[in-house]
Amino acid sequence: MKDWKDKVWNYNADIEGENCAPGVCRKVLSFTDELMCVENHFEKGAVGALHHHPHTQITYVVSGQFEFEIDGVKKIVNPGDTMLKKDSVEHGCVCLEAGILLDIFSPMREDFV
Repeated sequence: MKDWKDKVWNYNADIEGENCAPGVCRKVLSFTDELMCVENHFEKGAVGALHHHPHTQITYVVSGQFEFEIDGVKKIVNPGDTMLKKDSVEHGCVCLEAGILLDIFSPMREDFV
């Protein structure tokens, strides 16, 4: 288990990213059993493969541009846009311009730690 679970102060510079797909680096920032915040850095052309999981997820586009597919619907999203993915809904993305996505999960993703 990552040693910053339930920690009040977490500094981004102190958290190592991990490559989770070609061109995608994931940083688990803060989490409790009930909630998790994850930063994902995407290179242009990188793919977040279609998948689903038993967690509700909100994604905030920090930077870049992405084509998301959620429950069979595709849309282009830009900085400031958010997407809600309820548990077990299939979703994925393609990075059109290098950028960062911030994901919030409830409950936390045990498979990320």
